Amino acid sequence: MVFSSPVGRNKESNVGATDDRKKGVPTFRLTPKNPPPPGMPTADDLLDTAKVVSLPMHTRFRGTRVREALVFQGPAGWGEFAPFPEYDDAEAKTWLAAGIEAAFLGPPEPIREEVRINATVPAVPAEDVAALVARYPGVDTVKVKVAEPGQSLADDVARVEAARELVGTVRIDANGGWGVAEAIEAIKAIGDVEYVEQPCRTVEELAEVRGSVKALIAADESIRRSGDPLRVATLKAADIAVLKVAPLGGMRSLIALAGKLPMDVVVSSALDTAIGIAAGVDAATALPGLHRACGLGTGELFSRDVASSFRIHHGAMKRRRIQPGLDLPLASAEREQWWHDRLRRCHELLIRR
Repeated sequence: MVFSSPVGRNKESNVGATDDRKKGVPTFRLTPKNPPPPGMPTADDLLDTAKVVSLPMHTRFRGTRVREALVFQGPAGWGEFAPFPEYDDAEAKTWLAAGIEAAFLGPPEPIREEVRINATVPAVPAEDVAALVARYPGVDTVKVKVAEPGQSLADDVARVEAARELVGTVRIDANGGWGVAEAIEAIKAIGDVEYVEQPCRTVEELAEVRGSVKALIAADESIRRSGDPLRVATLKAADIAVLKVAPLGGMRSLIALAGKLPMDVVVSSALDTAIGIAAGVDAATALPGLHRACGLGTGELFSRDVASSFRIHHGAMKRRRIQPGLDLPLASAEREQWWHDRLRRCHELLIRR
């Protein structure tokens, strides 16, 4: 995505502009049917419509029971700014770029109207798996969280087995929680899965695990939190790329990166609100060569959201425009100020780049 900065100098997305010469990658040159790229809105523009929400969750996920996010409105709709609290401003600024793209430019042209999704099972006891999967009607794929601190490999095996009893395809996600030897042992103990997402933290570790197991390896953090998102391909460290709109700077940046990676792609959520999920679905429905179920059903983890959750029908979700409700679960005044200050700092980094 290209914005015009306040001083009139155009700058590219942090990941890079789409390479129109690359076969199979959509073209985003401006045509009479497309709106022109917006001028970069000011921080005050964004904060004029901003709301900071605090969304309660059914189950602890990623160590939290509450998800905070700042959402704002632009001429094309709503955008979301919700980098996790531990991310520094340099990393968080790409999440702001993604929100601005959604609110001020809108989605790319779709090539399909719906996307298959997987159910997401946090690190819950095995006996709770069936109730969680029941929230995802018609899905044939479940992603199970493993390697949770304080839990054992036996807990992981039992949770995966419970998911296997319900669906035909199970994938697991360790969020970098294993060392190499631990990952190899765990993958063999867990058995047949579609793929193992981010078993270890580093790209080098992923490559070592990939060379030691039969299971397919997927990279998430090693792409979205890397200064070189193509390094997983260079080192042959993964078979599948898990891409997320907000950390990559927007829908168009995600699609551009997908076109450069010589592997299957899964579009996933960064524990987004319904606004962020809408951007994920828009990216997935515009992405050529999408063969696997996507991880965009995490709205089912919230007990309240900024809008009604996406409806899952026969294991898929359709594109949808989001209009937040009037009675939002707003964060405290102190947390609102924290998010406003964070947005201003990240905005300053965006216009400098």
